[in-house]
Amino acid sequence: MKKILIYLTVAVFLSLGFSNVTSAAGNSTYTVKSGDTLWAIAKKNKVTVQQLKSWNKLTSNTIKPKQVLKISSTAVKTSTAAKASKTTQKARAYKEITVKATAYTASCKGCSGITYTGINLKKNPNAKVISVDPKVIPLGSKVYVPGYGEAIAGDKGSAVKGNKIDVFIPNKQKALQWGSKTVTIKVYK
Repeated sequence: MKKILIYLTVAVFLSLGFSNVTSAAGNSTYTVKSGDTLWAIAKKNKVTVQQLKSWNKLTSNTIKPKQVLKISSTAVKTSTAAKASKTTQKARAYKEITVKATAYTASCKGCSGITYTGINLKKNPNAKVISVDPKVIPLGSKVYVPGYGEAIAGDKGSAVKGNKIDVFIPNKQKALQWGSKTVTIKVYK
C-alpha cells in the first residue's frame, strides 16, 4: 500500500511537472526502461551525464523504469517557465518544526527493510525517506531536512514520538556518523 502511494505521488509530480514540456518541446523527455543507465541515455541523446543530473535535479546516478527524464535544455526552459508561473500563482507553503533527528538503516537484525508506507529500502537504497510521528508530520508529506535534503515521510517507528524524526541512511557507518541532531525542518503542505 505504501509503495503504491509513493509511486502515485511521484507519478502526479512527474505528470504535473512535465505536462507542458512534451507539447511545447516535442521529444525532449525520455522514459527510462529497465536496464537503462544515465550514461547510456546521455550518450544516445548526445548530452553529458552531468547535464542529465542537473536538468532532472538528480543527486545520484540511480534511475528507475518509467521515470521520465528531461533530455534537453529546451525541456528545462519550458519546464522552468511552467513552474515559475505556478509558483507565482501559489507560493510553496510549509511549516517549520524543530525536531531531534537521528538515523536508521534497513540492515538491522530482524528488519524487513519495508517502511510503514510500503517503500522497500533494501531495493531502493537511495530513497530519501524519514520516519515520523504521524500525529506531528502526516505520512506521505514532503519534508526538507537540513543536511539530508528533500524526503518523504514514509515510515513510523515506536521510538519516533513527538518532534523526532529518523532519516534513512543505507550505510550503517554513515547512519552512526549522522548521530543525533536538533534541526529545523520544513514540512510542505
